Amino acid sequence: MEDVEIEKALIKKAVGFQVEEVIEEFSIDENGNQVLTKRKKTTKNIPPDVSAIKILLAYYDEKTFDELNAMTDEELRQQRDLLLQSLQKFDEKELS
Repeated sequence: MEDVEIEKALIKKAVGFQVEEVIEEFSIDENGNQVLTKRKKTTKNIPPDVSAIKILLAYYDEKTFDELNAMTDEELRQQRDLLLQSLQKFDEKELS
């Protein structure tokens, strides 16, 4: 994996994402063939991951892990929100 791919995956995990899940059920007909009897599609929300946020904060803000570990949950949430705003602005520029 290239560094860019790793960074994109880390950002995705830090901000959260949605994933589509498909569940299929099969039964056997009288000829012994598998027949699809039920298909269910759901969308799952994967929430932001605090560990990924810490890594990104350490990477972008050049803070040490000790400083990040000393931060309160509220401070981490504030930093996460700032990072999300920055990423959103970055995405908007990329799409323009």
